[in-house]
Amino acid sequence: MSKYRKLIVSTALAATLALPAYAEKLGLGRTATPDEIAAWDKDVSPDGTGLPEGSGDVFTGEEVFAEQCAICHGDFAEGVDNWPKLAGGMDTLDHEDPLKTVGSYWPYLSTTWDYVNRSMPFGNAQTLTPDEVYAIVAYILYSNDLVDDEFVLSKDNFLEVDMPNKDGFILDDRLTSEAHFVGEPCMENCKETVEITKRALVLDVTPDEGTSAEAAPVAQEAKAEPVEEAPVEEPAVQEAALDPELVKKGEKTFKKCKACHQVGDKAKNKTGPILNGIVGAAAAKADGFKYSKVMKAAAEGGLVWTDEELGAFLTKPKKYMKGTKMSFAGLKKDKDIAAVIAYLKSFPQ
Repeated sequence: MSKYRKLIVSTALAATLALPAYAEKLGLGRTATPDEIAAWDKDVSPDGTGLPEGSGDVFTGEEVFAEQCAICHGDFAEGVDNWPKLAGGMDTLDHEDPLKTVGSYWPYLSTTWDYVNRSMPFGNAQTLTPDEVYAIVAYILYSNDLVDDEFVLSKDNFLEVDMPNKDGFILDDRLTSEAHFVGEPCMENCKETVEITKRALVLDVTPDEGTSAEAAPVAQEAKAEPVEEAPVEEPAVQEAALDPELVKKGEKTFKKCKACHQVGDKAKNKTGPILNGIVGAAAAKADGFKYSKVMKAAAEGGLVWTDEELGAFLTKPKKYMKGTKMSFAGLKKDKDIAAVIAYLKSFPQ
């Protein structure tokens, strides 16, 4: 084929790709149908445009998240290895190394919904139903303490969710406000010398496919604060029969804990220790479980899981015991805490 003929063919192909009219003229391709366009048009706007009908609650979202998302993002959206953290980071945006999550950074909830719907789960994108996406987003909101555990997200209340960083962005108007700085860009020999002036402070930004959640090293523990010596109390004696209704409610709330903890005859240590007999027992008592340094220090200092101590821990684990490996954010309602403790009491051994 001559160079001239190759040029003609190349030009024709380029025109075919660029202009539908040329495609029709040359008999190549066809105009996309409305259904085909709709299959690709999945974007959801900040004002809710594009949201489908459907709904999802926090509890359902927790179950779907554990099955579809937790392998990379953790059971509580805390991130696994170097995969993205989806929760936490509040009040860190002015820090030298801020943690940017859905709760701390993203200004629009539509970004979360659109991304989950369009791109997740990793390797199996666009397999989630609208109800599952609503539920996952509801659970992510709950993990960031933005909604309570009874919250149900739907198209109707989507815009009522108040994102903490909604006012943290400004319109990019540099084309007009900085127009006087814009000129012909320098394309070569712009500087006499090129020098490295700064180096990245965070080098672990890319996931390492060679590691797994099980093999990943545990983050450095914070130093345990001194714990005053106290005599070890004997396990509390159950003074009254447990309220069956309260135990039943506790079983429902305990679903938030089941990803890491087990109870019952066949309970085994998982990410967290078994909890049989924990109420009234000394801390760090589960055989074969590798407790954090701060938990061991607290146990050596005489910590006993009374109703009061266990309730304080369940409210905000990381505030109660700085350096704990427990990533759960805590239970907000006193009635939920009382119910969980009653449920745990139903497994004395």
